[in-house]
Parts: sequence; C-alpha cells; structure tokens
Amino acid sequence: MNRRIQGKAIKTKFLKDIFGHNSFRTFQEETVDSILNHRDVLTILPTGGGKSLCYQLPSIMMEGVTIVISPLIALMQDQVLALNQLDIEAKMINSSQTMEQNESIYQDLLQNRLKFVYVAPERFTSNDFISVLHRININYFVIDEAHCVSEWGHEFRSEYRNLNRLKQMFPETTIAAFTATATKKVEADIVKSLNLNNPTILRGKTQRDNLNIDIKKRVSNGRVQLLNFIKGHKNDSGIIYTYTRKETQNIANFLQDNNISAKAYHAGLPTDVKNEVFKDFTHDRINIVVATIAFGMGIDKSNIRFVAHTSMPKTMENYYQEIGRAGRDGLPSNTLLLYSKADEVQKRMQIDDLPNGDYKNLIYKKLEAMYLYCISSSCRHQSIAKYFDDEIEECKTLCDNCTKGEVQKVDITVDAMKFISAILRSEQKFGQNHIIDILRGSKNQKIKQFGHDSLSVYGIGNEKSKNEWSAICDRLLDLKALYIAEHKVLKIGSVGSDILKKKVEVLIDEDKLGYVQKEELEAHELSYDEKILEEFKGLRTQIANEQNVPAYVIFGDKTLLELSSKLPVTKEEMLEIHGIGEGKIEKYADVFLELCIRCKPTKLKQPKKLTDTYVKTLELIEDNNDIYTISQIRDLQLPTIVLHINVLNEHKKINDEKRVELLNQIVIPKNIRNWCEEGMKFEDLKQLRQYLYLFELTNNGSKNK
Repeated sequence: MNRRIQGKAIKTKFLKDIFGHNSFRTFQEETVDSILNHRDVLTILPTGGGKSLCYQLPSIMMEGVTIVISPLIALMQDQVLALNQLDIEAKMINSSQTMEQNESIYQDLLQNRLKFVYVAPERFTSNDFISVLHRININYFVIDEAHCVSEWGHEFRSEYRNLNRLKQMFPETTIAAFTATATKKVEADIVKSLNLNNPTILRGKTQRDNLNIDIKKRVSNGRVQLLNFIKGHKNDSGIIYTYTRKETQNIANFLQDNNISAKAYHAGLPTDVKNEVFKDFTHDRINIVVATIAFGMGIDKSNIRFVAHTSMPKTMENYYQEIGRAGRDGLPSNTLLLYSKADEVQKRMQIDDLPNGDYKNLIYKKLEAMYLYCISSSCRHQSIAKYFDDEIEECKTLCDNCTKGEVQKVDITVDAMKFISAILRSEQKFGQNHIIDILRGSKNQKIKQFGHDSLSVYGIGNEKSKNEWSAICDRLLDLKALYIAEHKVLKIGSVGSDILKKKVEVLIDEDKLGYVQKEELEAHELSYDEKILEEFKGLRTQIANEQNVPAYVIFGDKTLLELSSKLPVTKEEMLEIHGIGEGKIEKYADVFLELCIRCKPTKLKQPKKLTDTYVKTLELIEDNNDIYTISQIRDLQLPTIVLHINVLNEHKKINDEKRVELLNQIVIPKNIRNWCEEGMKFEDLKQLRQYLYLFELTNNGSKNK
C-alpha cells in the first residue's frame, strides 16, 4: 500500500515538474501504470488526447532507453524537439540523416546517453540496428500510429507488418502501442499482428466535446464558402486540407489575395520550402497552412482553432484524425467539410486501378462510409462514434445536423419508388448517373445501347433536375435502401424493397433537396439592399424599353440580385456573376459597372436586409409579448432573442426605448450579477466566458464522483 502511494506521488511529481500538468487525462495514468508494471498495452485515444505523455512519463521513471517506432520524420522531429526542450536526451535515426550521424547515435545508445530514440519501422530490417538493440537496456518499445499494422486499417503499411518480429527478437520486452483511430476489428488485428501478451486495452471515447462539425455540399469551387468560414476566425491558426497539390497552391494564392496569411504545403515541394512553411506555422508567423494530407501528423500545435476540407477525405479514419488537429488545447474549435458527389466518383476511380482482392473491397467500403457520413442527417459526432464501434448520445449543440433547428420535411416516397423501380427495371447493373438519365428521358448513346429508352420508367422523372434526383439517391443511400456495389453499381437493399411495397414512407429535409441552389439564394438574400436593387431594375427596364425586348432578356432577377449585392467594379469581377457571359459583358458592362460604382458609397451606409428569423421576432415584439414569451414561442434561447433585439434596434425597427424596456425584463439573480461585475474588475467578458468553459470541463470529473 505504501509503495503504491509512493509510486502515485512520484508519478504526480514528474507529471507536474517535467510536463507541467496537475492531473492526468482519461486513460493516461492507466497506460503509465501498465508500462511501469511491464505489461503490454494498446491505448486508443483521439488526437489531442495526450498519447505522447503516456509513454514519455514512465520511461523517465524507469532504467533504460525507450525505442519509439514512428511512421513520419516530421513526427519524430517534433517529438525529439519537445523532449529536448524538457532537457530529456532524445534523438532519431532515419534516412534523412547521414550514415555518420546515425552511427554517432548508435554510439550514444551503447554509452547509455539517451532516454528516447525514434526510428522508422523500416529500421528493423537492418541487422546492424538489431545488433545494437541487443546490446543495450531497452525498457520498452513504443509503436505510434499502430493502426498502420492492420491490413483492415486505413493506412496499412507493409513495413509495419514486420514488427511482429519484435516479440520474437525481444520476448521479455514490453510493447506499448498507440493510435487515434481503430475499429474493434482493427484493434483485434493490432493485438494479433504484434503478438501482444495479454495486453491492457484502453479505448477512449471518440467524441471531442470542443469540436464543432459543419458539413456542406460544395457550391462551385467552394471558395466563397471557405472564405466565409475563415472570416469567422480572424488571426486564428488553421489547416485547410485539399485533394491535390495544385489546389493547395491555388487556394493559398486565393487567400493571400484576400489579405489572409496563408502558405501551401505538399509533398512535391523542396524540403527547405516545406521546413520553412512548417516553422512559420508552428511559430505563428502565418495563420493558415493549405495542405494535402502530407501535413499534420507531425504537428503538436495546440492552438489550431479550425480545420477545413475542400473535398471529401478518403476514409472516416483520415477525416477523424485531420479534424482532431483542431482544438488540442481543449478550447472550442470549428471544422468545415465541403463535398460533392464528384469527390466520391474521383476517389472511386482511383480504387478501380487497384488489384482485385480483399484490400480493394475494404477501401471501397471505407469510401462509401465516408460519403454516407457526408449526406447523413444524423448527429455527426454520433456517426463518427458508431463507425469506431463506440456509443455516445447526440451532441445536440456541436454539429450542423443537431443545430439547424426545425426543418421542413418533404415527402419523396413516390420519387423514391420511381428511382428504385428504375434500378430494378435496369436489372441492378448500373450506377447513379445512368439511373437518373433513364428517369429524365436522356437520349444519350448508352441509354439507347441498352434499350432503356423502352423501359416503362423512361422519362417519368423529367420534371426534376439532376441535382434533385442526386439528392433523392443520397437519401436512399442514407436510409440503407440502396447500397453501392462494385463498379459503382446501385443495388436494392431490404429497406428499398419495403419502399416499393409502400411499407415505408420516405422523407427528406428540405435543405437537402436542391441544396446547392438554395444556399446560393440564401447568401444573396442576406446581403443585397432593396433600394439598390430597385436602381438596377430601373436601369434594366430602361435598356429593355430602348431595345423593345422583355426585361429578363437583359438580365434575370437572380443576376440583378447578385449584381446589387457584390457591386463589381471590373469586367473580370462582373464575369463571376451568375448569368453574365462574354456576350452580356460586351453589351452591358459599361453601363452596369457605372451604376455599381455609383452605388458603392450608398451600400456602405445602408443596413443589410433582415432575414425571416429577425422579422418573426419583430412581429412578436409588435404584439407586445415580453422577452420570455418571445423566447418560448420562437423556441430560441434568451441570448439569441437579445441578439435579435439589438439587430432590430440597429436597423431602426424598434426604438431605443423599446429595446431598453425589453432588456430590462431579464432577471439576473443579484448574486450572479455581483459575481460578474466583480470578475470584470480583473478580466473582460470574453476572458470570463473562457474561464467558465474551462471550469465546466474541469469540474465534470469532481461532479460525477
């Protein structure tokens, strides 16, 4: 008992004195204890869960050197640097160093001068290296990113498979394996592949309580959506993941053109350039890195406030790891994923080139799971947890699906039956695009080649656009009514059969049906000013009268809405507007650009148009409801109603007296008000809110005891 207490005291002292922490996070202490007790352990914790400390602390408490097997040089560099900063002797052996440098490290090992040595798994094919290991005192092996061991994982690496030799070569030496991403199947494969001996298995919860997840269907190239997202993170650190090297540079240039501090990073850049970008980011000399997945695993930067994806990742494992790089300090952080069906098609074509076999089928399934996640209407955090065989409650406040409020449901049962019937009539041998072509009555060669223009379902859905049918297909995939088989072929599941038999009703959220068009319209409605729009309509009418043509022939209303919102000042900017091509530029650019320039000063002075949510609150105010009644009727929290009142006041919809009257109705307990006023003597409100959030997080443990 006394020895246990003494051990606890030593652990706590090292934890505080060396690493600066007052307490352990979830499963850290259990992992440390397993290693100290010379027991194999597999610890699965989300990115930011503190895996490094789990193996660094026990080594300091033990005799001998720890050999850490890691897949990336950048990851090794980061860890070695961090340990050296703590005055702990650590070095790495890898291919980026000269033979002389590596030989020098071998000598340090033999002279017992090191506490940690980081190596790549390939190093274990070197007889010289193995010979050195047999001559030193190894306290335990650490295998980082252990999911790479498993052929069922998302990043299987054959060189990791060779690590099954560790137990053969060093049967008495403990192995501690770590990963952030492992399903139960991968977990079992890791244990089997590494020959772990009766290991302790510690699996943390997948949910990151400080991460907000937002997923949107990409509009055009997604640049506007990305810019709107980033503008909410002024001067914050963030990572933007792209699919191609070319796109990293294009987006970095785009952000720079918008006065945002950003640089590109990808594997094709010279090493000195990559190192410079890495250093600029970690040293806060730039705010944003735009990167392929080559960037991130070696980052131990805790204050990354946001992560964005401009296209759909290949797997849930990739996605979960990448968003996990935001908010490692535990503070609120945001993630954005922009996707389209084209992302899934593009990645599926790459998989098509792989040799047939179990691995190829596995990658297909992982890609399908990622796409189903994007189109799902379920809680994002809960969906991630389910993928990793975990169970959690809906987040309620931390993802787009849980916070979008009440959404109109649209009954698409008849359309669903049409879609499934078309799959059935074409013998379940075709993909989504072909089925949509059948329904819309396409006259393309493939339809005629297979005689599908003679099917009873041919042309029965020609009133709907491709986007609408694509959304209906997504909903059926989400419901498991359909599934994607090899070669992108759509197959009908049991739910799909029940839909055809009219046993199941199919509903879709209105915002998922024709989503792209609606988002464009909402963005315009939020920004244009009615008075300026009237001027554009007047000019259009004048030109139409002069040419004796209908007004819409000049420009449609949608084009005028966008013109009045963006007020372009060059022909190049005007070409970016919906409905304007080179022909219209030649005819009308000069006169409309003149109006845009004339309206700019007015635009700056005019308030933006109020959206429906503010108008509904205003109507309740005009009916003389008190602030609590308004909150109850709108089913919105009180702070949101206060925000509405302030905005309505700014727009002169309610006067100052009415605003004060409404806000005075709010009852704040005297002791709470006094506490706030006392706190503001030392900190501003923003800092107080942050302390409250931290208090809530750190107090949960004591509250539950």
